[in-house]
Amino acid sequence: MASKIHMPNPVCLIENKDRKLVVHQEALQLLSGIHQPVVVVAIVGLYRTGKSYLMNKLAGKKSGFPLGSTVQANTKGIWMWCVPYPGRPDQTLVLLDTEGLGDVEKGDAQNDSWIFALAVLLSSTLVYNSIGTIDQHAMDQLHYVTELTERIKAKSSSEEEAELEDSAEYVRFFPTFIWAVRDFSLQLELNGQPCTEDQYLENALKLRKGISREVQLFNLPRECIRLFFPTRKCFIFDRPTNRKNLHRLEEMEESELEAEFVEQAIQFCRHVYKTSKPKTIPGGHVVNGRLLANLVETYVDTIRSGGVPCMENVVLALAQIENSAAVLEATSRYVELMDQKLQLPTETLQELLGIHAKCEDEALQVFMARAFKDDQQQFQVELMQSLGQKKEAYCHKNEVESSKRCKALLTQLSEELEDRINKAFYSRPGGYPDYFNDLKAVGMKYHQEPGKGVMADVVLQQFFKDKEDVGRAILQSDEALTEKEKEAEDARARAEAAERESEIQRQQQAELEQKMEDQRRSHEANIQYLKEKMESDREKLLEEQNKMMESKLREQQMLLEAGFQKHANELNEQINHLRDQCEKMKKRPWYAGILDFASLLLPGIFSRALKR
Repeated sequence: MASKIHMPNPVCLIENKDRKLVVHQEALQLLSGIHQPVVVVAIVGLYRTGKSYLMNKLAGKKSGFPLGSTVQANTKGIWMWCVPYPGRPDQTLVLLDTEGLGDVEKGDAQNDSWIFALAVLLSSTLVYNSIGTIDQHAMDQLHYVTELTERIKAKSSSEEEAELEDSAEYVRFFPTFIWAVRDFSLQLELNGQPCTEDQYLENALKLRKGISREVQLFNLPRECIRLFFPTRKCFIFDRPTNRKNLHRLEEMEESELEAEFVEQAIQFCRHVYKTSKPKTIPGGHVVNGRLLANLVETYVDTIRSGGVPCMENVVLALAQIENSAAVLEATSRYVELMDQKLQLPTETLQELLGIHAKCEDEALQVFMARAFKDDQQQFQVELMQSLGQKKEAYCHKNEVESSKRCKALLTQLSEELEDRINKAFYSRPGGYPDYFNDLKAVGMKYHQEPGKGVMADVVLQQFFKDKEDVGRAILQSDEALTEKEKEAEDARARAEAAERESEIQRQQQAELEQKMEDQRRSHEANIQYLKEKMESDREKLLEEQNKMMESKLREQQMLLEAGFQKHANELNEQINHLRDQCEKMKKRPWYAGILDFASLLLPGIFSRALKR
């Protein structure tokens, strides 16, 4: 579903107020209105390094995020700007500009660490902005990356808390990493040879050999970047203009800026637009605006309460919220469609069930599109129970409407008959044959009328039944008939009544079989959708596993090339474990749980038939 975005300017998403993080509800409401997948690009870095300029460029605007023209940091907390994604009409670009890290006036390194951690948790592409060169001083300033395991947990298990979390788990949900180096004035060379920006970054991330405290401090931020952000890119930027014009950067035309800087900014934006992916959470579920709003609120609430955001717990909490909402949304869609398509009364039950099947199918699609991590099929069962109840309600309403129409029709058609009964017209010799013929004529006219609905025979049978005592009294009082003839007429009337009753029972049995067939169809449709969902989820998990394994293999290769044999060998156990998990995921009978679900949803003959 497309979302129209009306954000002429950025808004504050998370305010850093009195050393407390506060979520702005207005911003959450704006996010919640975005039903498309969101691509979240966040920028972090020291204050007064020009982060906001790059974000304005990504928004396609000259101004928006405040650039500031003094030594004071302008952005406090995290500001958000949602704009249409260039070239991707089915996605929304969410830009997050964070307050400058290391602001001396703020004097709170704790908040800086949380701002950095939130940028990592919320983004699908993270831009780190720095000034000058990537040297040891720049690495020291990026100490926040070494604290990520203290600010973010991947899992909640006690075993994991006792040991360092495997960095591969973080790769599941950490963003891609771009290092933007501003005001770069050196030649891009390594060992006297020209190099690319990426080679420059990778060279800066090389580890040193040794076990001294100094070497460990040197290696720590580099190891963290290499392990947490296996997908990384570097861009260098010349100074945009001379120092005296920096304060009016928003006002300056591109023709007034350094041509090299303008081209570098264009290349940066092109890369971000081309490579950035929608935000996902572990399991590969794509995040839309509503889910992102929930993530923001959950993370900040956890931090304010003194806790550490745990992705496993967050995903479970979000799944509960989203799956409950998915049941309501799918049920509402079903009712909306049924009310649109169903004209009561239907001529047959099969007609109603046919409409129900189409509406149920669309409701299932709505549910499957929104639900995730419904591992026990709790919410899918809840949905099917809800739709089953709604279907029965429509069937009942269909019968009520049909009964009303049939009774009204019979009242109209039998007016003359009732009038003659009330006036004792048939209480005379030869009156019974006249009564019988008039009653039969009412039935014939009734059968000829269209649009009576599913209760046509039942109502007619009840009408004839209500007339039995009257007919028997007229028959017995008809002096023109012998006793033998009266007995024959009474027997005939009873036989006709029995035949009508038998026909109604056959009809009810046929309707029961139709309902059972509809249950079987519904069951099979649910199983098929569930199979497709599980297969899709398995593919996403395999993709995540492969991503983690590839990051480990790349790191191992780089360690081997740099001569760190011991470090490379230590990764073997993790790589083998990931490889085993991938093989199990490919071979395991993943459909076994579906059959259990089938027995739970529709026990008995249908589940046994499915297993055959």
